[in-house]
Amino acid sequence: MTDAEIRDLLLRTRRIALVGASNKPARLSYHVMDFLLRQGFDVTPVNPGLAGQEILGQRVVASLDEAAPLDMVDLFRNSALVEEPVRDAIRLGAKSVWMQLGVINEDAARQAREAGLNVVMDRCPAIEIPRLGIMNG
Repeated sequence: MTDAEIRDLLLRTRRIALVGASNKPARLSYHVMDFLLRQGFDVTPVNPGLAGQEILGQRVVASLDEAAPLDMVDLFRNSALVEEPVRDAIRLGAKSVWMQLGVINEDAARQAREAGLNVVMDRCPAIEIPRLGIMNG
């Protein structure tokens, strides 16, 4: 996606399901979730192993079904494990799938694009938002 397309996508996004959320402050997913919350996004952490707990004041859910409705699915998962949450994102009517730095799965990206979703791959919104000058607060 071009910078303009990514900017537009981020400006249209409100509800984000963060798959692979961690309650460990040393983890990148924790920092990205904190950043997104501070930017005003409604972030639902998704992690079956932590379901029912809270991360940064947000209740953790076990599945994307519990996070719906959503605009974006932000994936902190091994590249080989993203096809299932991408299929769930498609089924649940998400508008976009964002695969974090190092997460690259062309088959999953193709499936999402063919279903009409925007796909960002191998990037981080916590880097892109300040880089594109769309910081809140």
